[in-house]
Amino acid sequence: MRINSTILLILIFLFADCKEGPQEKSKNNPPNIVFLFADDQTYETITALGFDEVHTPNLDRLVNTGTSFTHAYNMGGWNGAICVASRAMIISGSYIWNAQKKTALWAKGDSTALNQTWPRLLEKNGYDTYMTGKWHVLAPAEEVFSQAEHIRPGMPGDRRDELDAAQKKWKSASGDMKDWNDYMPLGYGRPTGPDDIEWSPTDTLQGGFWEGGKHWSEVVRDDALAFIETAKKKDNPFFMYLAFNATHDPRQAPQRFLDMYPLDSIKVPENFLPEYPWKDDIGDSPGLRDEALAPFPRTEYAVKVHRREYYALLSHMDEQIGTILDSLEATGKMDNTYIFFAADHGLSVGHHGLIGKQSLFDHSIRIPLMVVGPGIPKGKRLDQDVYLQDIMATSLELADVDKPDYVQFHSFMDIIEGELQESHYPAIYGAYIDFQRMIRKEGFKLLVYPKIKKVLLFDMRNDPNEMTDLADDPQYKERVRSLFDDLMELQKTQDDPLDLRDTYNETLNKA
Repeated sequence: MRINSTILLILIFLFADCKEGPQEKSKNNPPNIVFLFADDQTYETITALGFDEVHTPNLDRLVNTGTSFTHAYNMGGWNGAICVASRAMIISGSYIWNAQKKTALWAKGDSTALNQTWPRLLEKNGYDTYMTGKWHVLAPAEEVFSQAEHIRPGMPGDRRDELDAAQKKWKSASGDMKDWNDYMPLGYGRPTGPDDIEWSPTDTLQGGFWEGGKHWSEVVRDDALAFIETAKKKDNPFFMYLAFNATHDPRQAPQRFLDMYPLDSIKVPENFLPEYPWKDDIGDSPGLRDEALAPFPRTEYAVKVHRREYYALLSHMDEQIGTILDSLEATGKMDNTYIFFAADHGLSVGHHGLIGKQSLFDHSIRIPLMVVGPGIPKGKRLDQDVYLQDIMATSLELADVDKPDYVQFHSFMDIIEGELQESHYPAIYGAYIDFQRMIRKEGFKLLVYPKIKKVLLFDMRNDPNEMTDLADDPQYKERVRSLFDDLMELQKTQDDPLDLRDTYNETLNKA
């Protein structure tokens, strides 16, 4: 029996449509890309991913309707503001030390370097590009995006000069840590106890997130809603870069979000310490602004207060994200829209006696990362190692934009689609100025502190809180050596300027 040629063609097209994946679809109808970007949000802050101390219904919504990477990382930073390196990497697609070089070119207004940024690549391919919120990149946002609104600095209400003056006064007066808390300005070195309530996260007169009259997370929400209202009437694909300053300090939120977290319900991290013994040697001394936020020595009470305020600011941001998601769904364009959610890095908030993000422990370099969109499996969790900055390369693949040679990070679509079972990376690399280096490979993490020629080894499968150092255990001697060798090889691929040979020889070649 002959099949009518028209019917045969219809069947072929129907079958092809059934087999269509994200990349095939984008060739004829480029998808919209939405990037939701949090600040300072560690991986252990989403209810649906097993962390039930927090209230995140809308981030849970992304977990349940998309695919989550449970082991996503940032590479670190070249100064105390880790977000600067993180954001330069994601905008440029370059590994950390090459991104530092790109940053210098952006600062000079180099047109070639500006044209190589993520939004410019999408704009060249027909995208309307939009950003609002935290930028903290030396490439001018208003130049690299088609439209940019409320371009924010690194943090709300930076009072660094006031802090520097207080610390200078403390050093000249005594320099003794027992007196340190007495010299800290309002909002720092707090709380010293239940009676220390002079600074309040709900006081709108304190500025910070309240500067301008509306909480900055709500400003991002309103800007996003305005752009979506315009974009839904146009045929052009759009790229939205929505960057919250939350959950960065000062951690301020309306009272009803504080009320979600009674202080007696807040847990102290299992690896809590009053003081990290090598804090000064790894660049986390009391003079570092992030570490100056809480009193020295750390107390369980102070850590609980900071974590409560952290969670409240996170839940407030989550509510704004929910409104944005509702608006996107109302456009009728969700069948051709991909949403990425991630944070620029993690945060300690009491882990290991630290408060900030200037370490290479998982709480500070590991982040949440979710992807939602057509063809993306729902409720799936993947444990392959990825970097935050892989999002850029992934979005280029979805948009059917050829990845330029200078983009060093990888698309993870092949992992999502099951074509690749392993990570694109043989190991995860981390760096913080010249104070710290790290390699995470095959379930182990090696930390290197070059200033004091010290190494630490952790079995991440059996010791995820990084509490038991195995570096001096004879049975792990070869593991330490192997990881250190691998780290120095990674340094070459990263163009890492730090020479670790002295540390290697002193720590591994002892008699």
